[in-house]
Amino acid sequence: MSISGTLSSALSGLSAAAKAAELVSSNLANATTPGYARRELQTTARTVGSTGQGVQIVGVSRAVNLPLLSDRRLAQSSAGDADARAAFYQRLEISLGTPDQAFSINGRVAAFDAALTEAVSHPESEPRLSNVLSSARSLASQITAASKDVQAARTAADHDIAGQVSALNTALDRAAKLNTQIRKNTGVGQDVSALLDQRQQVIDSIAKIIPLREIQDDGGTVSLYTPTGAVLLNGSPAVFGFAPTTTIEPGMALGAGLSGLTLNGSPIATAGENALIAGGSLAAGFAVRDELGVKAQGQLDAIARDLVERFADPALDPTRAPGDAGFFTDAGAAFDPLNEVGLSQRLLVNAAADPDQGGALWRLRDGLGALVPGAAGNSALLTDLRGALTRQRQPASGGFMAGARSLSTLAGDLLSSAASNRLTAEGEATYTRTKLETFTAMEAEGGVDSDQEMQSLLQIEQAYAANAKVIKSVDEMIQILLEI
Repeated sequence: MSISGTLSSALSGLSAAAKAAELVSSNLANATTPGYARRELQTTARTVGSTGQGVQIVGVSRAVNLPLLSDRRLAQSSAGDADARAAFYQRLEISLGTPDQAFSINGRVAAFDAALTEAVSHPESEPRLSNVLSSARSLASQITAASKDVQAARTAADHDIAGQVSALNTALDRAAKLNTQIRKNTGVGQDVSALLDQRQQVIDSIAKIIPLREIQDDGGTVSLYTPTGAVLLNGSPAVFGFAPTTTIEPGMALGAGLSGLTLNGSPIATAGENALIAGGSLAAGFAVRDELGVKAQGQLDAIARDLVERFADPALDPTRAPGDAGFFTDAGAAFDPLNEVGLSQRLLVNAAADPDQGGALWRLRDGLGALVPGAAGNSALLTDLRGALTRQRQPASGGFMAGARSLSTLAGDLLSSAASNRLTAEGEATYTRTKLETFTAMEAEGGVDSDQEMQSLLQIEQAYAANAKVIKSVDEMIQILLEI
């Protein structure tokens, strides 16, 4: 080998060692950076004709386990879905309250029952009649408050959907632009590792919202699809559309006051096994707004209806005219079974027995339609009122299991259902989070190993020193030749 060839080989070795040291330092500096993949220098023997002329840098590769990355992203989507559902059931259970809490629906029913029992023993006592009225108001208010909180949860889900759709469109557009930049830089031989890291972070943010599959294309670009086949990114990004609602009221549903989701201008399903977005936090938002919240509202309306109908029986109070409202009313009027939706938010005590609304307490004892007070010691109506509260009857709506039950038992069934759903959702959320943590840990194990990087640095240092020594030797040889 000639002196010039030797010098060229040594210089190429120095360049490769310097680049390798740069990559090691980058790996160590970004060991905990999300989305960063370990860099590895790719080299090959350089030849001139048939003669070796040192080392040639081919490029820089990123150490990424694509199957593991895909599994982690799917777990990420599942965790987002499960967490959102669990959060709704936790909120619902808090709104309903537990049986041991005085402010819960069960507690309000028990307090109303106790007030009626006390009034039966002393029907002439105004304080006891006042306690009946107060406990009835509290019961109606608690049911109303729980219903309003369900609608607040639906409204929050609607606003969250709007935020996620906006973030999704922004991320897809960003991923498309990075694809273009990566393809361009790859074509001119530039290192695109940093751009690949950025794109991975962007795609990870999309995977939190919608489950996806990443397909590697030519030129370093990628295409993104949902597991059900919807195209998210293939050259140009998909565009999702959604119109948020300021406030959601009972009776509002998908297509009836509430916006659906569009993909490139076309409506798409947001629920069901074949939904294009099934499995992510976006789908969970629609589930809370259009399914879970609607079901909870329907059960609260069913409890309100059961309460109204228990005290609306004409035989219970003969002083009322046919068609008049009973002790509990639909916004002050008689209840129409065809207008059940939202009844839990319109539930009020009959004004005839409420002094604050121009009524009189003695009508609790003598009848809502009575014109004058009756015998102070007559407890027959109060006894019947308590019997109506505790009577076993089949709920007319709400999807409850068949079987007659008291109002207290019916409220307990609602709470039991909410608690059971919460436990199931929390169990699913725990499982998906554990799965995500496992994949994340496995991904981290394949990332930057500081011990391995330090060992590589020692080898790089030795290679650098050897090539430097060759250059020094060549320099000494040249100096000797010049002195001859």
